[in-house]
Amino acid sequence: MTVKIGIWVPSYAWNVDGPEAQRDRIDRLRRYITHCEELGFDIWDIDHLLTAPGLYGNAWLEPLSVLTYAAALTEQALLGTGILVLPLRNPVLLAKEIATLQQLSNDRYIFGVGPGWYPQEFEVTGSHISERGARTDEMIEAIRLLLTTDNASFSGRFYSFENVTIDPRPVRFPEIWVSGGSRVPDPNYHDRDYMPKSVLNRIAKADTWLSRCSGTQDLLIRDWATVQDHLESIGKPRDVVRFAHCNFIQMSPGKTRAQALAEQYQSALRAFGDHRTYEHLQECYLLGDTDYQLGRLTELRDHGMDYVVLGPLTDDLDQLDAIKEHIEPELNR
Repeated sequence: MTVKIGIWVPSYAWNVDGPEAQRDRIDRLRRYITHCEELGFDIWDIDHLLTAPGLYGNAWLEPLSVLTYAAALTEQALLGTGILVLPLRNPVLLAKEIATLQQLSNDRYIFGVGPGWYPQEFEVTGSHISERGARTDEMIEAIRLLLTTDNASFSGRFYSFENVTIDPRPVRFPEIWVSGGSRVPDPNYHDRDYMPKSVLNRIAKADTWLSRCSGTQDLLIRDWATVQDHLESIGKPRDVVRFAHCNFIQMSPGKTRAQALAEQYQSALRAFGDHRTYEHLQECYLLGDTDYQLGRLTELRDHGMDYVVLGPLTDDLDQLDAIKEHIEPELNR
């Protein structure tokens, strides 16, 4: 099975000290995006409105803006949001933004979506985390209508509009990749170590399940079996939805596991903060030696994964080269 690789670009909103540092930061991002294109990797971006300390030690730049920037720098790479938090947005405005990105990128956008998890982001945008699933489902339905129909009207629990035409609409409606899955429980957040039926129903209507990386490898493999069983239970083929995965990685070629973990510690602390232990981070993310990283990825491939989004923890170009040299060939043997 061939596994395509996308890259989470490191659009971390690090604090920068002055205009010169900011220019350098954006120049490094530009070179990173163009190098992804040179190596044949697709380009993905993370969405967090605020710094979310439950999982991360930083915020990100706004993802649709970053992907529009990337569209101007590339010609071939697909551009995906992994994962756009739909309940934080207005459907009409988002539809216009997607239509614009599709036009400027020649229809290269992948509509990767999810319900989010960080309570404060919902509070500051006028909703509540308890509404996230229902809002996500309404948003998907409304966006599909707005991007495929003239004079679209919608009346839902959270969103409504009448006779709205988005112009110009995309030539092609983007593929919908839906996140969701079990997460190692954290008592401070709305975590579940299982997949609710509402999430399974959302995945069943999508093109691809973009499995997230906040659970263990065992939970992830179990979740994929749960998705397939659910598809079968509602009369759909078990392979009608593709299996993709997203995960953070730090490459340390030639190092032992102990050496690699020691080398990667500071990058992991900067990216993820100190809310969780380093041992917990190792369970969730692709940290450690290359053989260990390949072992986890090839196990997922053998279970049906045909696309993976990898997120290096720094913006060093040699991380991309290492993925090209050490991960891509072995994953496609």
